[in-house]
Amino acid sequence: MKFTHEREFSYNRSYRGPIRAVIFDWAGTTMDFGCMAPAVVFQKVYEKAGVPISMEEARGPMGAHKKVHIGLIAQIPSVRRRWVETHGSEPRDEDVDKMFADFVPLQEACLSNYSALIPGTLEVVAECRKRGYKIGSTSGYLPGMLAINLADAEKQGYVPDATYGAGDVARGRPFGHMVLRNILKLDVSPVQSVVKIDDTLTGIEEGLNAGGWAVGLAISGNEVGVSLKEWNAFSREVKQAHRDRIYPTMYQRGAHYVIDSIADLMPVLDDIEERLRRGEKP
Repeated sequence: MKFTHEREFSYNRSYRGPIRAVIFDWAGTTMDFGCMAPAVVFQKVYEKAGVPISMEEARGPMGAHKKVHIGLIAQIPSVRRRWVETHGSEPRDEDVDKMFADFVPLQEACLSNYSALIPGTLEVVAECRKRGYKIGSTSGYLPGMLAINLADAEKQGYVPDATYGAGDVARGRPFGHMVLRNILKLDVSPVQSVVKIDDTLTGIEEGLNAGGWAVGLAISGNEVGVSLKEWNAFSREVKQAHRDRIYPTMYQRGAHYVIDSIADLMPVLDDIEERLRRGEKP
């Protein structure tokens, strides 16, 4: 009788080391509470095109490359219907190109008006560095826009070790390309040791598609979409209603954890460290 144990057992490799890199989104995650800057400009370019859109419509595809985002807004049934009523035809690629050309200078012109760091950012980044984590970042912004963000952030004391935007990769979110470029630049391995933090649903998917852990920020970014002052003015009941709506949505999209904002991140990283020590994978 011939034994076939080699076909009955397989090798299971398990990473049990620490977190090596934490990769943050920008607007709505580390700066611009409420992710206000892009939403405001999406409304402006559609208004200029003769088809005003609501803030909810402007925010729907948030996290994508900005040109892709403009095109996705045009595909929202309510927007598409109004476009046809106004222009007598379906929105075309050249219409998206025209709005994107309008979008870029408008966005660059207003970014610094929304560049305040979100409370907790500096403290969390400092603690991450103390633990030896490298700090990366990704964004749906283009290089010129990110240069403005980086300069404004540096003035406030935040300087990530690597930054890649949608213009730096062949495919933006939800693909994991920007996270993977960060991993290469930061020289960290394996992908199981990397945590992505984002306030958008496509940003959560970006982290998952790169193979790491994904943390959703429910309150500080696009899903609520209000300034810090407006959020603080909400009643306890209104705040909880937003959490009750957003937390399940982010978990359903695949987030391993969902928290209000970056200020709540460290206990999550503690838990991920413990799970890694047990040999768990994202």
